[in-house]
Amino acid sequence: MKLIVTVMPKNGVLDPQGKAIEHALGTLGFEAVGEVRTGKVIELELAETDPARARAQAEEMARKLLANTVIESFRVELA
Repeated sequence: MKLIVTVMPKNGVLDPQGKAIEHALGTLGFEAVGEVRTGKVIELELAETDPARARAQAEEMARKLLANTVIESFRVELA
């Protein structure tokens, strides 16, 4: 079963990479772009066949390794 874990900085946490992208887009003429936030997307292929158990496993992985839950939030979706 494939799952997608999306990890993003929490609101209020500085995102220097997002600011750099926001500035670069402005210099390229994309002036209508507002705030840019960067994160990461992780695709997991699990042998689990039960969707609820697969989601629970992916959430545990995110809490333990994939996301720094002090400064990042995450969401898990079935793909």
